[in-house]
Amino acid sequence: MASDTLDEVEEEKMKVNEDQSSSALNGVSVDLNAETGATVNAPVVSGNISSVIFNYSLNPAGNEPQKSSESAGKRTENQEDLNLKKFLKTLKTNMKKKAERIFEGEEENEVDLKAVYTELFITEGDMKDVYQEHEILKTGYAFKNKKTKDKQIKCNDIFKELRKNFDKKTVLTKGIAGIGKTVSVHKFILDWAEGKANQDIDCVFLLPFREINMMKDEEVSLHEFLLEFYPELKDQEKSKLYTYCNLAFIFDGLDESRLPLNFKSRSLNTVEKRSSVDVLFTSLVKGKLLPSALVWVTSRPAAANQIHPRYVGLFTEVRGFTDEQKEEYFRRRIKDETQASKIISHIKTSHSLYIMCHIPVFCWITATVLQNILIKNNAENISITLTEMYIHFLLIQMKMKSQKYDEQEERQRIKLLYYNREMILKLAKLAFEQLKKENIVFYEEDLKECGIEVNVATEFTGMIAEIFKKEDGLHETKVFCFVHLSVQEFLAAVHVFLCYLKKNVQELQFFFDNPKENIKLLELLQTAVDKATVSQRGHLDLFLRFLLGITLESSQSLLKGLLTHTEDTTESITQIIEHIKKLQDGYPLSDEAAVKLFYCLLELKDHSLYEEIKKYLSSDALPRGELSSSMCTVLTYVLLMSENVLDEFNPKRFTSSRANYMRLIPAVRCCRKAIFVGCGLDESCCATLSSALQSSNSHLTKLDLSNNYLKDPGVKLLSDGLKSSHCQLIILRLFGCNLTGQSCESLSSALQSSNSVLRELDLSNNDLQDSGVKLLSNCQLEILRLSICNLTAQSCESLSSALQSSNSVLRELDLSNNGLKDSGVKLLSDGLKSLNCKLEILRTVQPKYSDVCSAFYGGRGVFPGRVAYNAGVCFYKVGQFQLCKDSLALLTHSL
Repeated sequence: MASDTLDEVEEEKMKVNEDQSSSALNGVSVDLNAETGATVNAPVVSGNISSVIFNYSLNPAGNEPQKSSESAGKRTENQEDLNLKKFLKTLKTNMKKKAERIFEGEEENEVDLKAVYTELFITEGDMKDVYQEHEILKTGYAFKNKKTKDKQIKCNDIFKELRKNFDKKTVLTKGIAGIGKTVSVHKFILDWAEGKANQDIDCVFLLPFREINMMKDEEVSLHEFLLEFYPELKDQEKSKLYTYCNLAFIFDGLDESRLPLNFKSRSLNTVEKRSSVDVLFTSLVKGKLLPSALVWVTSRPAAANQIHPRYVGLFTEVRGFTDEQKEEYFRRRIKDETQASKIISHIKTSHSLYIMCHIPVFCWITATVLQNILIKNNAENISITLTEMYIHFLLIQMKMKSQKYDEQEERQRIKLLYYNREMILKLAKLAFEQLKKENIVFYEEDLKECGIEVNVATEFTGMIAEIFKKEDGLHETKVFCFVHLSVQEFLAAVHVFLCYLKKNVQELQFFFDNPKENIKLLELLQTAVDKATVSQRGHLDLFLRFLLGITLESSQSLLKGLLTHTEDTTESITQIIEHIKKLQDGYPLSDEAAVKLFYCLLELKDHSLYEEIKKYLSSDALPRGELSSSMCTVLTYVLLMSENVLDEFNPKRFTSSRANYMRLIPAVRCCRKAIFVGCGLDESCCATLSSALQSSNSHLTKLDLSNNYLKDPGVKLLSDGLKSSHCQLIILRLFGCNLTGQSCESLSSALQSSNSVLRELDLSNNDLQDSGVKLLSNCQLEILRLSICNLTAQSCESLSSALQSSNSVLRELDLSNNGLKDSGVKLLSDGLKSLNCKLEILRTVQPKYSDVCSAFYGGRGVFPGRVAYNAGVCFYKVGQFQLCKDSLALLTHSL
């Protein structure tokens, strides 16, 4: 403990002795009353420490003076409180030191968290599709039914949102590798330790699973468990820490856990009782142990389902960087504004690169590579595959700063690769062996199996330290991982390709049950493609892309010195491209698999499918035949990733399958007019449509969803989209969508929103009835179509009132094929007579129309002057009926 901290403690003691009746410490005064006449000692932790109030030393008698033994007890308790305060302050200081510096990629790259931190996009999520999460190449919002409006949550507000659920105290945050879960945790801790947020929490314990694994076979109490991580807890076992303080436990990296979690096992309810570490964890999560404590667990998606939803009060998802946050990151990291702009511009031209940059660690890798290649060589345009990006990353870590090598530089590059070859090959083997097991964290025994000596200092110096991290765990145990999962997958692919070149068939048993001696490259690649395509876990996705990319001549050339020899792979590449295209064209692939294979083609530098899709979208050219499901997925994906906006998108140009119509729905984000008439859509599609309407770059102005099965819940979702300030929709057609008056309530709320720009609404052929129309009558629409809506004269009363309103802008009203009768038309005529009425076209039924005609006369020429110019035609528009003789007479009189 620092001397100045000890001095502060002594000063606190003196203050307490000077005033036994006051709990004022550090200038903070708190008045407490003991109802039984007891003495109340309430030390108040101030400054950077949240208030902790203790009520004790009760005097049941109420009026009896305390005895000397009680005074002694009081002094002891005061000392305990001061010790607790000292611990809390020390903990905050230590936690601040831990959290304020982060490693950006490699150990030598320690940076100030506040200097580089960019706010991440964290949303309230759920437990759905945890196995289907694409670990690296997530397809964004396109192929998931996201909530209508994703609720964004700042990391400092995690527990604030949780407290809205009083029964559960656990937050579960999921996110793919490198997306920023741990950084978010550190930012939370730093702001807490600096007194900027969450000051109602007295104590935060950060507990990484990679270190917890060291204790998986031990039997310990909660205090003994925490003591391993926080030695400063030594004297706090029997203090009021566990009974009076507000505690928060942050368990980081559930996917790295090697604990046998069983939530059906017995639970602990005391901090003194010993058990296995997994029981301690499950007891905290279930709320059986320290029921008032807050628990935050982070995990990759595939491991998140280890915790049953019944124990979770709040699900959140770290989505990484939005497009705006990507740019902010690069401008923060690259201080030269011109260089930053140049790199950002290049990234935007490479769609796959731009997408992957939603992962913060990939942003770091990209910035590292492009600064050394794109900028230092003054290259304006550079074509680089993902595999080549990672090869350059490897080279850069060996201090190779240039993309274009002269003869001397190439010799130097080969020499450096050869010099580091033995260690890289060991790491590559480790990467592949652990990828097969889906492990991203390794321990000493894992490394020894691959011939890596942990205790040899030279093993982790220089280049190796840049791509492989070593951390100190408990009991001086070392924990290892690659700087990012993608680096592990890249090296795993290097290992497999080297095994192929060396004909090491034993190492290829993962792909073949009985591998033959002379495996052809095409056989290996086809098997890898097929294996990754059917995998539900997604752990081979990026590995496959790297394996294909390494086979290119350009990649092999860059890896000279590491590879034993190079091989002409032209024929094999041509054949694997054809194999992938056959899968795309006729094989029933999942949407994720279709996009994955599309990226594989791009990695092989085959852009034919991409160009073909672009041709369909940019002209009236139709596909040779109906597009397969995977091709529809790719078409949608290409459209979403392009910056082009279509004037009109009609899915029936490409397919007649309802399932494929569903796949094409996200394309509404990229067009001005979308026509999905009679596509068999249901309410499940409306979440995607609503999300598109709320998109910040929404272009959609006309949407026709007629003759689908949207029903009222679907329209409610659409209405949420209409309320968005980003929504540009002017025309919405919902003819024959199985709606009732309930939909009118949702639409009315949206249309009366200040953000609504909708001017034309078609609700014809829906059972809205009079109650529904009444809700719509005061909406600011210019065109309203309500044909075949089961309306009566009662609807005319509310519509007539609306026509007379000074706010009325209605120009066209269609009430045809309803039971309005003469009485309804008469009510409408009152509205037509008003000077406020703007109506130009009225379509209705065919009773006697003397009342409508008299509206011309009584309304003193309400209808536009052009009616007189072409009375016959305009009156046809106004009525769409055959005029009787009396009506003609009245009309003539009015003109």
